[in-house]
Amino acid sequence: MATPFFGKRDNETPTGVRPGAASGYGSSNSSSTLQSAFQSASQPNTTKPVSDAPAPAVAKEGGSKLTVGPNIKLKGVEITDCDTLVVEGLVEATMDSRVIQIAEQGAFKGSAEIDVAEIRGEFSGNLTVRDRLMIYSTGKVTGVIRYGKLVVEEGGQLSGEILFGAQGSAKPAASAKQGLQAV
Repeated sequence: MATPFFGKRDNETPTGVRPGAASGYGSSNSSSTLQSAFQSASQPNTTKPVSDAPAPAVAKEGGSKLTVGPNIKLKGVEITDCDTLVVEGLVEATMDSRVIQIAEQGAFKGSAEIDVAEIRGEFSGNLTVRDRLMIYSTGKVTGVIRYGKLVVEEGGQLSGEILFGAQGSAKPAASAKQGLQAV
Protein backbone atom coordinates (compact mmCIF):
# COMPACT_ATOMS: atom_id res chain seq x y z
CA MET A 1 0.00 0.00 0.00
CA ALA A 2 1.50 3.32 -1.06
CA THR A 3 0.83 6.54 0.80
CA PRO A 4 0.31 9.83 -1.00
CA PHE A 5 3.38 11.28 0.77
CA PHE A 6 5.83 8.96 -0.94
CA GLY A 7 4.61 9.17 -4.51
CA LYS A 8 2.79 6.86 -6.87
CA ARG A 9 3.31 3.22 -7.73
CA ASP A 10 5.15 2.34 -10.94
CA ASN A 11 2.02 0.97 -12.63
CA GLU A 12 0.02 4.18 -12.13
CA THR A 13 0.00 6.94 -14.74
CA PRO A 14 0.43 10.52 -13.65
CA THR A 15 -2.62 12.75 -13.77
CA GLY A 16 -2.67 15.87 -15.90
CA VAL A 17 -0.22 14.52 -18.52
CA ARG A 18 -1.29 14.72 -22.13
CA PRO A 19 -1.08 11.50 -24.10
CA GLY A 20 2.06 11.40 -26.23
CA ALA A 21 3.82 14.09 -24.17
CA ALA A 22 7.41 13.29 -23.26
CA SER A 23 7.24 13.37 -19.49
CA GLY A 24 10.01 10.95 -18.69
CA TYR A 25 7.80 9.31 -16.04
CA GLY A 26 7.75 5.56 -16.40
CA SER A 27 9.17 5.66 -19.93
CA SER A 28 12.27 3.96 -21.21
CA ASN A 29 13.78 7.21 -22.44
CA SER A 30 13.71 8.90 -19.01
CA SER A 31 17.47 8.58 -18.62
CA SER A 32 18.07 10.32 -21.95
CA THR A 33 15.63 13.06 -20.96
CA LEU A 34 17.46 13.56 -17.67
CA GLN A 35 20.83 13.55 -19.42
CA SER A 36 19.75 16.21 -21.89
CA ALA A 37 18.31 18.32 -19.06
CA PHE A 38 21.56 17.93 -17.12
CA GLN A 39 23.67 18.82 -20.16
CA SER A 40 21.68 21.97 -20.86
CA ALA A 41 21.90 23.00 -17.20
CA SER A 42 25.65 22.35 -17.00
CA GLN A 43 26.58 24.27 -20.14
CA PRO A 44 28.32 27.56 -19.36
CA ASN A 45 26.02 30.54 -19.23
CA THR A 46 27.21 33.16 -21.68
CA THR A 47 24.48 35.67 -20.90
CA LYS A 48 25.21 38.56 -18.57
CA PRO A 49 23.45 38.44 -15.18
CA VAL A 50 20.52 40.81 -14.80
CA SER A 51 21.84 42.41 -11.60
CA ASP A 52 25.14 42.21 -9.79
CA ALA A 53 23.79 44.06 -6.70
CA PRO A 54 22.68 41.07 -4.53
CA ALA A 55 26.11 39.42 -4.48
CA PRO A 56 27.95 42.29 -2.73
CA ALA A 57 25.11 42.70 -0.21
CA VAL A 58 25.35 39.04 0.77
CA ALA A 59 29.11 39.24 1.06
CA LYS A 60 28.82 42.43 3.13
CA GLU A 61 26.37 40.97 5.67
CA GLY A 62 27.75 37.45 5.74
CA GLY A 63 27.53 35.31 8.82
CA SER A 64 24.45 34.39 10.73
CA LYS A 65 21.26 36.43 10.80
CA LEU A 66 18.26 36.08 13.11
CA THR A 67 15.01 37.84 12.27
CA VAL A 68 12.23 38.09 14.84
CA GLY A 69 9.21 38.90 12.71
CA PRO A 70 6.22 41.10 13.46
CA ASN A 71 3.86 39.89 16.21
CA ILE A 72 6.50 37.43 17.50
CA LYS A 73 7.63 37.58 21.12
CA LEU A 74 10.98 36.05 22.10
CA LYS A 75 11.49 36.13 25.86
CA GLY A 76 14.09 34.98 28.37
CA VAL A 77 16.89 33.95 26.03
CA GLU A 78 20.58 34.56 25.56
CA ILE A 79 21.48 35.25 21.95
CA THR A 80 25.06 34.36 21.03
CA ASP A 81 26.99 33.76 17.81
CA CYS A 82 24.53 35.87 15.84
CA ASP A 83 26.09 38.41 13.50
CA THR A 84 22.89 40.34 12.78
CA LEU A 85 19.68 40.48 14.81
CA VAL A 86 16.65 42.06 13.12
CA VAL A 87 13.83 42.85 15.55
CA GLU A 88 10.37 43.42 14.10
CA GLY A 89 8.49 41.99 17.08
CA LEU A 90 9.39 41.90 20.79
CA VAL A 91 12.65 40.48 22.15
CA GLU A 92 13.48 40.23 25.85
CA ALA A 93 17.01 38.87 25.93
CA THR A 94 20.69 39.22 26.61
CA MET A 95 22.90 39.32 23.57
CA ASP A 96 26.43 39.83 22.32
CA SER A 97 26.44 40.38 18.59
CA ARG A 98 27.81 42.41 15.73
CA VAL A 99 24.71 44.28 14.47
CA ILE A 100 21.22 44.90 15.82
CA GLN A 101 18.49 46.45 13.69
CA ILE A 102 15.24 47.35 15.43
CA ALA A 103 12.37 48.13 13.05
CA GLU A 104 9.74 50.81 13.77
CA GLN A 105 7.30 48.28 15.21
CA GLY A 106 10.09 46.33 16.98
CA ALA A 107 11.15 46.46 20.63
CA PHE A 108 14.13 45.04 22.52
CA LYS A 109 14.28 44.82 26.31
CA GLY A 110 17.33 43.57 28.11
CA SER A 111 21.06 43.81 27.72
CA ALA A 112 23.06 44.03 24.49
CA GLU A 113 26.73 44.41 23.64
CA ILE A 114 27.16 45.03 19.93
CA ASP A 115 29.26 46.79 17.30
CA VAL A 116 26.54 48.67 15.38
CA ALA A 117 22.97 49.51 16.45
CA GLU A 118 20.32 50.88 14.09
CA ILE A 119 17.22 51.73 16.09
CA ARG A 120 13.94 52.73 14.50
CA GLY A 121 11.78 51.18 17.24
CA GLU A 122 12.35 50.89 21.00
CA PHE A 123 15.29 49.71 23.08
CA SER A 124 15.08 49.52 26.86
CA GLY A 125 17.85 48.27 29.14
CA ASN A 126 21.64 48.16 29.06
CA LEU A 127 23.11 48.93 25.66
CA THR A 128 26.82 48.92 24.89
CA VAL A 129 27.64 49.87 21.31
CA ARG A 130 31.32 49.44 20.54
CA ASP A 131 31.26 51.37 17.26
CA ARG A 132 28.16 53.31 16.10
CA LEU A 133 24.73 53.90 17.62
CA MET A 134 22.19 55.27 15.13
CA ILE A 135 18.82 56.37 16.44
CA TYR A 136 16.35 57.26 13.70
CA SER A 137 13.43 59.71 13.98
CA THR A 138 11.06 56.99 15.20
CA GLY A 139 13.60 55.43 17.58
CA LYS A 140 13.51 55.54 21.36
CA VAL A 141 16.39 54.33 23.55
CA THR A 142 16.20 54.27 27.36
CA GLY A 143 18.44 52.82 30.05
CA VAL A 144 22.21 52.69 30.50
CA ILE A 145 23.74 53.48 27.12
CA ARG A 146 27.44 53.34 26.22
CA TYR A 147 28.54 54.21 22.71
CA GLY A 148 31.58 54.84 20.53
CA LYS A 149 29.91 57.13 17.98
CA LEU A 150 26.40 58.53 18.22
CA VAL A 151 24.00 59.65 15.48
CA VAL A 152 20.52 60.81 16.46
CA GLU A 153 18.12 61.80 13.72
CA GLU A 154 15.71 64.67 14.43
CA GLY A 155 12.85 63.24 16.48
CA GLY A 156 14.87 60.34 17.89
CA GLN A 157 14.76 59.93 21.68
CA LEU A 158 17.63 59.06 24.02
CA SER A 159 17.24 59.00 27.80
CA GLY A 160 18.88 57.44 30.83
CA GLU A 161 22.53 57.17 31.82
CA ILE A 162 24.47 57.98 28.67
CA LEU A 163 28.22 57.40 28.58
CA PHE A 164 30.75 58.01 25.85
CA GLY A 165 33.10 55.09 25.24
CA ALA A 166 31.95 51.53 24.88
CA GLN A 167 34.14 50.33 27.77
CA GLY A 168 32.55 52.67 30.32
CA SER A 169 34.34 54.57 33.07
CA ALA A 170 35.24 51.62 35.32
CA LYS A 171 38.65 50.87 33.76
CA PRO A 172 40.11 54.43 33.94
CA ALA A 173 39.07 54.72 37.62
CA ALA A 174 40.75 51.40 38.42
CA SER A 175 44.01 52.50 36.79
CA ALA A 176 43.92 55.81 38.68
CA LYS A 177 43.55 53.97 42.01
CA GLN A 178 46.49 51.72 41.18
CA GLY A 179 48.63 54.80 40.44
CA LEU A 180 47.78 56.30 43.83
CA GLN A 181 48.55 53.08 45.70
CA ALA A 182 52.00 52.88 44.12
CA VAL A 183 52.99 56.36 45.43
